[in-house]
Formats: sequence, structure tokens, C-alpha cells
Amino acid sequence: MGKNLQSGGRLRPVDLAREHGLSTQAIRNYEEAGILPAAGRTPHGYRTYTALHAAALRTFLALVPGHGHRTATSIMRAVNQGSTEEAFRLIDESHAGLLDDRRTLQAVESALRDLEPGAETAPAATSGPGPGPGPGGMFVGPLARRLGIRPATLRKWEHAGLVRPRRDPRTGYRVYDEADVRDARLARQLRRGGYPLEQIAPLIAHVRAAGGLEPLAAALSDWHGRLSARGRAMLAGAAELEAYLRELPENG
Repeated sequence: MGKNLQSGGRLRPVDLAREHGLSTQAIRNYEEAGILPAAGRTPHGYRTYTALHAAALRTFLALVPGHGHRTATSIMRAVNQGSTEEAFRLIDESHAGLLDDRRTLQAVESALRDLEPGAETAPAATSGPGPGPGPGGMFVGPLARRLGIRPATLRKWEHAGLVRPRRDPRTGYRVYDEADVRDARLARQLRRGGYPLEQIAPLIAHVRAAGGLEPLAAALSDWHGRLSARGRAMLAGAAELEAYLRELPENG
């Protein structure tokens, strides 16, 4: 890489700030947070930085897109304190989180593929206790049989927010409409994939917000794109961090 970064001349806070479109106050804040090594001081008490500080700033800004501001801050603080193992642990946790997100996305896509074409719409079902639920609705018993689960499971899913049946005004029985049947089918597939209810609930909320399974395709494509972008950002951040580690005093 040529001469060691530490051998560069003095830099003012404004020199670091201008390169990245930041304020000088942001530079001072980064130093106080441990993102940058401690600055030198002139006889008059003004901060002075070196090319090493510039490299630390570039590394931090490269880490943020892949790891987030908080984790990137913790990584840089650990590195600057000489705790590289802690920094590596934080990086490993971010990669594990990305892998979990990928697996969740795969589970959702697998669950959607396993749903029968056109099965979002449930036929009217009048079998069950009391009068029928009306067009497009199902009572808990028929729906449980259709899904191959127990009625108690549906009630548990309701408590967890996975399904939101209405109550028949005449009988008080739960009535599951087309959207509830869709959500119950998706929940069943995800449960078969080993996902706990607390992870399934936000996914079903996403389906509801998208307006069903069909509009969700665009959201899944966007999800893929965001995960890929995060993975590439992690690679870019790793490259900057490796260069910075080679220039630290203990490694120089």
C-alpha cells in the first residue's frame, strides 16, 4: 500500500469532514464515540488528525451500510481499543443475522409455492355447530379439518395474531373469511418449516399489508435485492477494515 498511513501529514477536522460531506462536529462526535482513534493536539489545543484517522473514518462509513450504525460503531470501538476478537465476533453476528434473513425469505417463498394455486379463496362452508357462517366463511372445525390441524391450534394462532376471525353475531362462533383461510394456510406451511409463531406473525402482517399473496411477489423481489445489497456492503466494509487493521500501530 506504499508508505504507512501514520506517516502522513496533519489533517484538520474540516479536512476529514469535507471528503465525506460531513460536519466538523460529526468528526468530533466520531472521535468521542471511539470510531476514530484519539486525535493529537496542537500547543493551542486544536485537534489534529492523520491519514490513519482518515482511514478509520472511511472504514466506519463502509461498515455502516452492511452492519448498521450501532454495530459499525461497536466494531470500530473494539478495533481501536485493540479488541479485534470482539470486532470479529460482532461481524460474525451480523453475518449470522443476514443468513437468518435469507432463510426466512426462503421459508416464505417455499410456503407460498406449497399453497395450491387458487387456494386463497375458501368455498362457503356451512358444516359445523349452529347455522352456517354465510358465504365465503368457515367455522373453526371445518377449517381445522381442511388444514389437518386441531381447532385448538387455530385458537392459539388467533391469540398470536396469525388469524383474525370475526364472530358470528347470532351464535358467537368464530368465522374465518377468505383472508383468514389464506393466513392460516401460510401459517401452517411456515410451522411445518420449523418457524415459531413470533417469527410468523410479522410475515403474515406483511402479506396483509401487501393485500394478499399475489402482490407480495414484488415485495419478495425487493427483499431479495435488499439482502444482496447488504451482503455486498458487508464485503466492501470487510475490505476497508482489513486495510485499516494492517495500518494500526500494533500491526504496522
